Amino acid sequence: MAIDLPNPMNSSKVLAAVDMGTNSFKMFVVRAEPSGKFLAIDRLKEPVVLGQGMLAGGGTISLDAQRRAITALQKFGQVFQRQKVDQTRIVATSAVREAANRGEFLSRVREELGFEVDVLSGEEEARLVYLGVLQFLTVYDKNVLTVDIGGGSTEFVIGKQGKVIFGTSLKLGHVSLTEAFIRNDKIVDMQNHIRSVLRQSGLVEKVREIGFEIAIGSSGTIRSIEKAVFLGYARDLMNAVTSFGEFRRDWKFRKDELRDVVKRLVSPDKGGEEEEARRVGFFKRRSEYILAGAVLLLEIFEILSIDEMAVSGYALGEGVIAEILSRTCQGYNVRVNARWRSVVHLATRFNSEKKMKMAACCACIAKEIFEGLRLSADPAAQQCISLDEKDLEYLEAACLLHNIGMFVGKKGYHKQSYHIIKNGEHLHGYNADEVELIALLARYHRKKFPKLGHASLQDFPKEVKQKFRILCAIIRISVAVQQCQWMTFQRLETSNSDEGFKLVSVSTLSHLGIKLSLAYVNEIFPPLMLLHFFLAFIIVWSLVLFSTELKCWMSNFHPLIASIVLK
Repeated sequence: MAIDLPNPMNSSKVLAAVDMGTNSFKMFVVRAEPSGKFLAIDRLKEPVVLGQGMLAGGGTISLDAQRRAITALQKFGQVFQRQKVDQTRIVATSAVREAANRGEFLSRVREELGFEVDVLSGEEEARLVYLGVLQFLTVYDKNVLTVDIGGGSTEFVIGKQGKVIFGTSLKLGHVSLTEAFIRNDKIVDMQNHIRSVLRQSGLVEKVREIGFEIAIGSSGTIRSIEKAVFLGYARDLMNAVTSFGEFRRDWKFRKDELRDVVKRLVSPDKGGEEEEARRVGFFKRRSEYILAGAVLLLEIFEILSIDEMAVSGYALGEGVIAEILSRTCQGYNVRVNARWRSVVHLATRFNSEKKMKMAACCACIAKEIFEGLRLSADPAAQQCISLDEKDLEYLEAACLLHNIGMFVGKKGYHKQSYHIIKNGEHLHGYNADEVELIALLARYHRKKFPKLGHASLQDFPKEVKQKFRILCAIIRISVAVQQCQWMTFQRLETSNSDEGFKLVSVSTLSHLGIKLSLAYVNEIFPPLMLLHFFLAFIIVWSLVLFSTELKCWMSNFHPLIASIVLK
């Protein structure tokens, strides 16, 4: 079987969503299964700041902003082609919705790029945000108040069991508030303006009438504030993680913690260039607008009597993906895949977007090796180990979580990954043995390979131990393949013959095409335990020798037969 990485198998689809926000344009490409389970395989964010200057420009999108938007969408289009996306939906929010020259801008996008853009109403945007939240957090049966702070507006929605009870959009955004108040150093005026808009909207009465069990924030601004709380921004403890007790903490923050962050952002006695540099270093491109966003959120906490807010890693873009799945997947149910959502939740918690992309690529590679291995297995063979869908689930989970220990530091990160998975009570729906198995796979994706009699495997039945070693070999191969940054992997091929199982990686190295074929003779499974050691080694040798000497040298290394074929 062959596949172009990270494209999915025929039973899956590659879907894409674009959120044309007031501050940034965000692109999501996911591999979606027929069950509705999906995994982001590519993400891209462009700081277009479409709403910049709209206040001073009479509510029109400037020509500079339009050029930035076209450039960003062109980049997204290139990704769509490379990933061979099956279906795409592009949505626009507040800036386009409110723009006086909206029609002109959308026509330009259509004519220059061929993209059709759906301009969402505030209520529809709120509904899709809620749908996105349901893909990340297990809150389906709860009355959920979702708050999403954007650049030009803030969406509020109360929902339960996938249905919106109430939704509204208010013209309060971190970009528009910054331009109107922060740049003129009118923080008190901004607070009064926010309170006035919130009270006059009827939002407070509606929220009190319906009520809510949990408040959830879903925007990048709110995620940045939560990160600031988690890393001790207000207490000068940035990047300090002192104990594994911190790993038990979920994506939440309290009103008093939010107030501390706001105080630090506006505090006059800690101003100056040093504090500004600290803010920029921590919040990066969001630093220009974070003060307005934090003050706005604190006012929302106060007026709606919110004591604590949970944070979703998913929002509008993922809601758009979920909407596509609900229309294309027969029998799609937003409640399924709760276990997988908790894995993604944990991975997102401790990984940057770049590391998440790497982990997702690793999971794609592992799945293809797993499927090829399972198809190649002979059920009649005496020593054959039967792999099933649960084994694949454990493998994919471990791939997604194998590098979360880097949050603590690179040295010994595989051990830290194990401790975070084991001690955090993050994986919902898995029993203790399943959590231990996933944690061990993450622990042993590198360094010393555990023997069957290893202490960590003592409590597992013999069949589980044998399966573990196979899955461990697969994750090691997958990580090794994914980490070969100097090579562009085009596809993986797996096949079986009388000689054994063969994995072929077809790759491009510099200006040369190299085909690496690694094959084992006789028994399929036991020799897999060593394959990961040789994969990177062969690539390095190929750079040096580029001759038949390497082929001869590796061929003598029984039971491994390796060949390098130059195209």
